[in-house]
Amino acid sequence: MTDRGLDVGGARLSVDVRAGRGPVVVALHGLSSSRACEDASGFFGWGAVAAAGRTLVRYDARGHGRSTGRPEPGDYGWRALAQDLLALLDDVSPDAPVDAIGVSMGTGTLLHAVTAAPQRFRKLALVIPPTAWATRAAQAGFYREAADVVAAQGREALAAAAAAAPPVPLLAQGGWWPLPGPDVADALLPAVLRGAADTDLPDPDRLAALPHEVLLRPWADDPGHPVSTSQRLAELLANATLRVTRTADELRALGADVADFLA
Repeated sequence: MTDRGLDVGGARLSVDVRAGRGPVVVALHGLSSSRACEDASGFFGWGAVAAAGRTLVRYDARGHGRSTGRPEPGDYGWRALAQDLLALLDDVSPDAPVDAIGVSMGTGTLLHAVTAAPQRFRKLALVIPPTAWATRAAQAGFYREAADVVAAQGREALAAAAAAAPPVPLLAQGGWWPLPGPDVADALLPAVLRGAADTDLPDPDRLAALPHEVLLRPWADDPGHPVSTSQRLAELLANATLRVTRTADELRALGADVADFLA
């Protein structure tokens, strides 16, 4: 595995590459997460992709984990993050399309990148797609309130509120709750949350024009990642397969399922 940095507008992305064969696979994490958070949580096992012999590229989104960023909310909308992804592809796979895995925020980033440059991608695995369109407004309000709490009282107040919230049943069932805390610097967290509040998935008409083979893997009973988003995406995307994760064992097998899909 090699670690590298990539300079993009106003940030330096921290990237790791596990060399293999075949089309590159790029994995994108969710809001306030990072590679380290995914590894610590233990249920997003993209190592199965590398174990299958593929070149796996993982990176921390700007402002997350080991990547730097600015306290500018506009930097953290999905359309802006998609430009970071496309810059990364220029570095890791300039001459060939990639496969990609997007988790939550990573799904939003990925779909904006694919609609902007569809030729850069082959297969897409969309994991726990977030609120979108009709369900986005309530979630956006939550992010704005959270940003205000962090700005006024610090991340400890946000952590206390998160600890009091009901767990995602699937994660509690598997012993994965509570989740690791936000892997975002205190100075950037309000801007990251406000940027998330001001973004949404691409226009449905643009998504309906995509020909890519897509695997949709939502999980059940999580208002922040409603199955309804995946159901709507399955209706829109011409070549999509939808499988809902309902048990801890199914979640443990997710990495292998995604690796099989990308094979």
